[in-house]
Amino acid sequence: MGGHTLIVTNDFPPKTGGIDLFALEMTRRFPPDSVTVVAFGGPDADAGDAEMPWEVVRLPVRTLLPTPRTISAVCELARERGADSVWFASSTPLGFMARKVRHRTGVRRIVATSHGHEVWWARIPGGRQVLRRIGDSVDALTFISKYTRARIAPALSPAARRRMVEVSPGVNPWGSGVGLPAEGEVPRGEELGEASADGGRARARHGLGEGPVVLSVSRLVPRKGQDRLIELWPSVVAVHPEARLVIVGTGSYEETLLEMAEASAASSSIVLTGRLPDADLADLYAAAAVFAMPCRSRLGGLEVEGLGIVFLEAQAAGVPVVVGRSGGAPEAVIDGETGLVVDPGDLGAIRGAVLELLGDPERAARMGAAGRAWVTSSWTWDARYEVLAGLLGRG
Repeated sequence: MGGHTLIVTNDFPPKTGGIDLFALEMTRRFPPDSVTVVAFGGPDADAGDAEMPWEVVRLPVRTLLPTPRTISAVCELARERGADSVWFASSTPLGFMARKVRHRTGVRRIVATSHGHEVWWARIPGGRQVLRRIGDSVDALTFISKYTRARIAPALSPAARRRMVEVSPGVNPWGSGVGLPAEGEVPRGEELGEASADGGRARARHGLGEGPVVLSVSRLVPRKGQDRLIELWPSVVAVHPEARLVIVGTGSYEETLLEMAEASAASSSIVLTGRLPDADLADLYAAAAVFAMPCRSRLGGLEVEGLGIVFLEAQAAGVPVVVGRSGGAPEAVIDGETGLVVDPGDLGAIRGAVLELLGDPERAARMGAAGRAWVTSSWTWDARYEVLAGLLGRG
């Protein structure tokens, strides 16, 4: 079944993050002429849009909110494009406009996708009301992990709970880890070949030497736990003098992390790369001995890790993972088989997990192989897209 789908989102390149990657990978799988992305405008937000294979419409606001102006613009676009379905790539707060969009345009199917931040919405009085309205207004509310479903469902009506469907993130099947494009780059749409990843190239590019590499890739925000890795790193270097810690990403915590790294007794073995393009990131995954992100819950459990696409990417590249016990993150690993789940509040536990994997390369290799097999067989974007397409009436 064909039709045209309007994708309404605040999370789309050139922004970076897990939700942005989720929206991008799903959009790549729609027939290009059957989808229109509606996103926010602002400085450099439309860089590269003209080269994308699908239409991107940037509304002249810094953030999309369910205001009368945004609702009118979405409805007008739906009518002009002949859209018969709408996907809110992040359910809150944009899904709040679903009822009015359906009433004014007559679209047949509306789907909203929840991630991790809806857990916060579900725990505050006003947020619960917004989620209940969204759940009652859409044909399906999707969730990314069993943890997030358990926290979001109590805020919904019984009918909306029955319409909840799991659409978790995936990975690209070539297994070298694909990130978001670097500044000014356009998403390619095709996948890199596995042979293109070169760990030696990454070592030369970032001056990593020949020792083991511990890699962490994510937005640089307190919840992700990069600060814990920097704190413990001198004790890792004491055992493995040639080891290097590589932290990839940008974000609000970047300056703090840079200051911590510079002040560390092991500063010469800590590398913060900033944002990297796909090919460079693939090379780093190929060089890594361990992937670590000891993510933690914050603000009394209001801020949690919904799942963690980066854990899946690392395992797809054959790298064992160290995962912080936060939200749905433990669901992205088979503890003891493809990686290790740790208490993110226990620095000794994080250190112990990293040292355990660095100290037993054979076990780490077995975990990496098991992770690769598990992720590439069970966590593909194509399979996730098929579920979403069916919910939108495109199956």
